[in-house]
Amino acid sequence: MKPDAFNFEQLLSIMKKLRGPGGCPWDAEQTHESLTRYLLEETYEVIEAIDEKSPQHLKEELGDLLLQPVFHAAIAEEAGDFTMNDVIETLCQKLIRRHPHVFGDLDIKDSNAQIENWEKIKKEEKGVERSSALSGVPNQLPSLLRAHKISEKASRVGFDWEHSDQVFAKVMEELHEFEEAWGDGNPARMEDELGDLLFSIVNLGRFLSLNPEEALRKTINRFQKRFSYVEDTLHGQGIQIQDTSLEELDRLWEQAKNEERSTN
Repeated sequence: MKPDAFNFEQLLSIMKKLRGPGGCPWDAEQTHESLTRYLLEETYEVIEAIDEKSPQHLKEELGDLLLQPVFHAAIAEEAGDFTMNDVIETLCQKLIRRHPHVFGDLDIKDSNAQIENWEKIKKEEKGVERSSALSGVPNQLPSLLRAHKISEKASRVGFDWEHSDQVFAKVMEELHEFEEAWGDGNPARMEDELGDLLFSIVNLGRFLSLNPEEALRKTINRFQKRFSYVEDTLHGQGIQIQDTSLEELDRLWEQAKNEERSTN
């Protein structure tokens, strides 16, 4: 079989063979629970490929990510719960139902109105009133992303500031309170105030249409790149980073930043 002849049905057949008699022992042993870590890992590897702006890498990582729902669906089918076709049918129905302005005659003026209508339809689908306007945000989300989604939900029911400068003032207020807690030397209070400061920064990012999780991830990537530049430069001179003065490290750090700007 030529690679370009492969299709989605053949992917399902390959997974069934891997899980079946004479297949792969590791694949056959997996459960929904054991695969959880791989679902998260593959998601982050897709994000990394997007950051690299490499279509080839993205294509490969999207395939690895696609493997995960195929794997879970195979396990579910063996248990008699549902099949991959059931997953696809449910998704198609949901997309059509939640886009009445595309597949129906509802008039939606902009993306904000679409988000509001999406939430309204979701609430109707559940059939029960949620206990809180903040319900529906998974506890397992990374904290910055969870904070962003929680604050978005609070905003939709009017619990929000009116202007970004008010949010910035809140950030400065929380920074001052953290500084006071730091001065008191109370670890528990410092932790509380640091959390408040981070949450207020998340809200500022939301007002400015900046995703805090994305912002921090990109900052970490830049830090790693610049740190590697400093290490490589010093190693090229036969010098260990721990034997270098802070002044020299700062100079090399600025050099790394300047080189980064010149290539962007």
